[in-house]
Amino acid sequence: MNPRYIPERWTVPLVYGLLAVGAALSFLLIVHFGDSLTPALAAVEPAVPAEAPEGASPMVRVLLVLVLVVGLGRLLSKLLAGIHQPPVVGEVLAGVMLGPSLLGRVWPEATAFLLPDEVAGHLGVLAQLGVILYMFVVGLELNGGLIKKHARATVAVSQASMVAPFLLGAALALWLYPRFGTDGADFLSFALFVGVAMSITAFPVLARILTDRNMTKTDLGVVALSSAATGDVVAWCLLALVVGIAKAQVSGIFWVIAGTLVYLAVMVLLVRPVVEKMAHRYDRPLTPGMTAMVFVAVLLSAVMTEWIGIHAIFGAFLLGSIIPHDSRIATELTYKLQDSTTVLLLPAFFAFTGMRTRIDLVSGMDAWLACGVIIVVATLGKVGGALGAARLSGYTWRDSAALGMLMNTRGLIELVALNIGLDLGVISPTLFAMMVIMAVVTTMTTTPALALLADSSEKCELSPQPENVRA
Repeated sequence: MNPRYIPERWTVPLVYGLLAVGAALSFLLIVHFGDSLTPALAAVEPAVPAEAPEGASPMVRVLLVLVLVVGLGRLLSKLLAGIHQPPVVGEVLAGVMLGPSLLGRVWPEATAFLLPDEVAGHLGVLAQLGVILYMFVVGLELNGGLIKKHARATVAVSQASMVAPFLLGAALALWLYPRFGTDGADFLSFALFVGVAMSITAFPVLARILTDRNMTKTDLGVVALSSAATGDVVAWCLLALVVGIAKAQVSGIFWVIAGTLVYLAVMVLLVRPVVEKMAHRYDRPLTPGMTAMVFVAVLLSAVMTEWIGIHAIFGAFLLGSIIPHDSRIATELTYKLQDSTTVLLLPAFFAFTGMRTRIDLVSGMDAWLACGVIIVVATLGKVGGALGAARLSGYTWRDSAALGMLMNTRGLIELVALNIGLDLGVISPTLFAMMVIMAVVTTMTTTPALALLADSSEKCELSPQPENVRA
């Protein structure tokens, strides 16, 4: 059909419809070839919980771990700043160093003392609370006007940066399944999971990088953050599908999708007008009662999205995003929460995930070769998909490449998903470690690449080309 005869209002739906159909057919073809493959490993047995050794109480150990992760994380962040790395990289590496990969091999008694299962549970809850509050602050600083300005690019980038790495990851599963798959999952579950793991952008990590570089309010930062948020909601729906297939409960995906749509509709159509009216009328210092009311709302919103199945951080972020960013409430809440979350609680979240990673499981030339292939495929899918979508939306090659590198940021959301896959026996511990390495490497390359592509960290703006030269 000649494009001149297609009404302009149909162009975007037609393109996305063809993209969805093509992606679905491609994935079905991959599954067809993969059904005959046989995994090499037995099903993963659940780990036996570690007992806490005699000694200090759990409270003392949690506080001691916080001292170590905050102190070591800050030290590593300062050292890595010289090579343009964001603080999050130092904080994750601090967790890896304090975990079984380094300290556990050199001094296993210290690891057993610091982080037995009882202490890990307490630290995990504290870390989750920290990232929930942090994502609420990120939502408070989000400028809705800039999102509307770049709505077309946001939708295009979010979808393309999901579809491209998902299909590449599913295709890579044809090679990975006979080597690192387990007989606890069929190829369909394995391919779905690898595709989802490749397509996730670490929403909190990306937000932290943008915050550290003062880019959360720039056009580039808004498009990247909005695209990551949209894409990760889709990824959680796909992850629910994987869990449903693995547990023979496919109906769970329909609950996640329906619940997400209903919750978004309620928050945007009903809650937002009320919140905006209250925020514009409230022009005095925040009282303890008003602050408590906001915290209750944040926690309730986080509980709802966690209950639906798309993680609590999205509920906190959504509530923050519907509060006008230029209101006095948003300004004061940001001022009160920023230091406590970014200095104390958020490093605990990053370090906690690092302390659970077993890098030592990846050994031998074949394993490291597979790890390298995973990193390359993940990077090509994310950067290529986002770059192509941004370019077709009319942005320059420089801006499109910068946006692609931002979307290649991975980390904690992926680690949450990887832990789910490991617990279900869909992936082996070795493949889990490889995916964690991929997440760290792709995150470490984001900031140096962005520094080369952006004119400056403070004034990185998207520059749409004139309409007559758009691709």
